[in-house]
Amino acid sequence: MTTPSQQPSETPRPGSRPAERTYAAASPDVDVKAISPVADEVTSPPTQPSVAEEFGPEIEAKAGELAARYPQSRSALLPMLHLVQSVQGYVSQEGIAFCARQLDLTEAEVSAVATFYTMYKRRPCGQHLVSVCTNTLCAVLGGDDIYKRLSEHLGEDGKPLGHEETAGEPGEPGSITLEHAECLAACDLGPVIQVNYEYFDNQTPEKAVELVDALRRGEKPQPTRGAPLTDFKSVERQLAGFFPEEEDVFRSDVDAPSQAVETLRGAQLAADRGWTAPVMPENAPLPEVEAK
Repeated sequence: MTTPSQQPSETPRPGSRPAERTYAAASPDVDVKAISPVADEVTSPPTQPSVAEEFGPEIEAKAGELAARYPQSRSALLPMLHLVQSVQGYVSQEGIAFCARQLDLTEAEVSAVATFYTMYKRRPCGQHLVSVCTNTLCAVLGGDDIYKRLSEHLGEDGKPLGHEETAGEPGEPGSITLEHAECLAACDLGPVIQVNYEYFDNQTPEKAVELVDALRRGEKPQPTRGAPLTDFKSVERQLAGFFPEEEDVFRSDVDAPSQAVETLRGAQLAADRGWTAPVMPENAPLPEVEAK
């Protein structure tokens, strides 16, 4: 037996109709919130910075600086999307609208770019972005096993953490967004993991678990090579093209060596054996093309 409240609702009919019930406005001395049957925690969500506060004068100035670096301002879109991510931790619809206003583009044009590249995230990221290479060579060397172990380790209630999902509250200390990456350009050091785009080479499932556990504790392990580890938003500010102005800080925090012994082994072998590339002639003849 179905009760009246369980009966299927009537299909809406087009056209205007008189309301079945009307309500009088509350008098000024009535506390509407206090008499509401809705729970207080529902009616009062945590206060978040407004879009105007997030994209305030400082960020607008940086956006203007980016646009001024190019003959055509629209060319600044890629770094400007990184700037948006350095503010919000992802590319929101408000961030897309901000870029469109700054560069005199349509929101559709900005969205087309933001959804094309995987480096622009459409959901809020954790404090750290952990990328596991699962392309051919890394996968054969153990990349798939690493991703599977981290997915299970970071999941909850027996459910593995999915691609681009976050363990913890996005943006909060110790939160981690996990993703599988198609190639991290380090085949000589696979399997590899990147944390906020810094390399951790020659990984195993056990090493990877130790790494993410350290990140969750608030630690910042030293990458195998490259710059010291920071957080996702800070790296996004650098990818937008904004670096420390002090030379010594820049050299220590950004411009650290990224080569490894394995990377230079071929060049060293050629030097040891006296191998050189053929000299390119100054006026190399072009091949003849048959007329059609």
